[in-house]
Amino acid sequence: MNASSFPALLERFFTERLLNQMGASPHTIAAYRDTFRLLFQFAVEQHGRAPSQLRMEDLDVAFVGRFLDHLESKRGNSTRTRNKPIGRLTLLLPVRRHS
Repeated sequence: MNASSFPALLERFFTERLLNQMGASPHTIAAYRDTFRLLFQFAVEQHGRAPSQLRMEDLDVAFVGRFLDHLESKRGNSTRTRNKPIGRLTLLLPVRRHS
């Protein structure tokens, strides 16, 4: 997957998956938005690229593990709170398989 397709994938995730398929509430969508915002801020620090230049390959298991550790150690999230993004991120994977 090239860098230009990742923003399109993320847009489809919010519009097709969350809104159309899941009928997510505005609060749920905001929670996903906030998770991705934190993830992208962390990715910029880790990879040194703008979020629009990220690739799915940049968000591998090791990266997600470092992100979760960052949430707990640097942001002070509890283990339970820091694990919530795992569920949010895994919802993106089915969209990726079908793109």
